[in-house]
Amino acid sequence: MSINITQLDTRETDFQQQLDQLLAWEQSTDNAVVITVTEILDDIRKRGDAALLEYTQKFDRVDVSSAAELELSKDDLQGALDAIDSSHREALEHAASRVRAYAEHQKMESWSYTEEDGTVLGQKVTPMDRAGLYVPGGKAAYPSSVLMNAIPAKVAGVPELIMVVPTPGGERNDLVLAAAAISGVDRVFTIGGAQAVGALAYGTDTIPRVDIITGPGNAYVATAKRMVYGVVGIDMIAGPSEILVVCDGKTDPDWIAMDLFSQAEHDEDAQSILVSPDAAFLVQVKASIDKLITEMPRADIIKTSLENRAALISATDMDDAIRVANLIAPEHLELSMDDADQWAQQIRHAGAIFMGRYTAEALGDYCAGPNHVLPTSGTARFSSPLGVYDFQKRSSLIGASAQGASDLGKCASVLAEGEGLVAHARSAEYRIRD
Repeated sequence: MSINITQLDTRETDFQQQLDQLLAWEQSTDNAVVITVTEILDDIRKRGDAALLEYTQKFDRVDVSSAAELELSKDDLQGALDAIDSSHREALEHAASRVRAYAEHQKMESWSYTEEDGTVLGQKVTPMDRAGLYVPGGKAAYPSSVLMNAIPAKVAGVPELIMVVPTPGGERNDLVLAAAAISGVDRVFTIGGAQAVGALAYGTDTIPRVDIITGPGNAYVATAKRMVYGVVGIDMIAGPSEILVVCDGKTDPDWIAMDLFSQAEHDEDAQSILVSPDAAFLVQVKASIDKLITEMPRADIIKTSLENRAALISATDMDDAIRVANLIAPEHLELSMDDADQWAQQIRHAGAIFMGRYTAEALGDYCAGPNHVLPTSGTARFSSPLGVYDFQKRSSLIGASAQGASDLGKCASVLAEGEGLVAHARSAEYRIRD
């Protein structure tokens, strides 16, 4: 099978224009989806459990008499963990231990310092009270997403983690529930869609209101998360999965082809790009793509993704290739080259950087340790991976001594008068010593 992949060259005068066109992806939300989600969220906010039960029956074909029946017990989670085969359990537990160990390094601690006059300044770090995790259900199984979202929350010290997962037709996924047991999820409700997001954001008599909602979902879930942002926090609005491979031409071309496939198989909008200063290597990778595609169960999805959004980019040298990487600001960046750790120092924008020929992006998806919830669509220019810090809040600490209040009060009074805020000025002036 021959795949028609876009080929670009940084030497071309219109390269930047071609690159911009390649990267362009606008998450168009169908107006019908917006209308539907708006109605669902409004209904959940007004009628709570009653609306939740109706939508669960309508969309998931689960008919229960009370919302309490939608909650799974700890025994249900443990039963799922006991039911999966030993290889899956060992892999989940190993991955969880690595994610947890990495997350432990991300915890922020409170700090303070005391000035000469006794004034204390600092920062108090506290976990959120309650976090919500959305997990796709039914035939889709993403236990790795459970680990990546739940473990940082628990490491942050969140006392209560609420997971929602739809069970269409009553179909439960043992791998997902087993991952919840391993991750320390506190409560699980078998609800999904925009109605689950609304229940977490606004709270119902049965579903506790949360402070932040994280986790992937379909267009309805993503739209709902966008709409409730501000009522609660969210992790991010993610676009299609992306991989950018920068290679010096010395890695096995079959390895690189399969690395590109690993993102292309997600869906037709996923993007896979290879940049190399070795033009002959690009030809070899193209040959590997055509050869290996026939072995892929999701060949049709991969083919569509590669033909619509992939590219093989010829660069002048490695410095030029790194320049392109920073322009793209990819979700996943593989530096498949010698001295990858040194080249990584020149990367300014990337969600995750995979250094060296042996570091496949797929390791990061499951068990390397760093989070696989990453900024997409160029947002790595200003966003970061999901982490413990997303489940922690920072409060400023200010404790003025008598002398500090007097000194600061003089400054504050002048600035407040300048802004025309007299009460501010007088409040500060009351603490000024004669």
